[in-house]
Amino acid sequence: MSGSMALGGCISVNAPDKPIVIELNINIKQEVIYRLAEDAGNTIDKNPEIF
Repeated sequence: MSGSMALGGCISVNAPDKPIVIELNINIKQEVIYRLAEDAGNTIDKNPEIF
């Protein structure tokens, strides 16, 4: 019991000296390609004579 009392000191949390940098590399390529493919499919369905 006395061992746990010795480890029960204060805990201090300090802010870092440098700013925290979070890099978000979001890939939206797949969504854009999907939308273009869907739009192209709709155009072909509406105008089958163009091909």
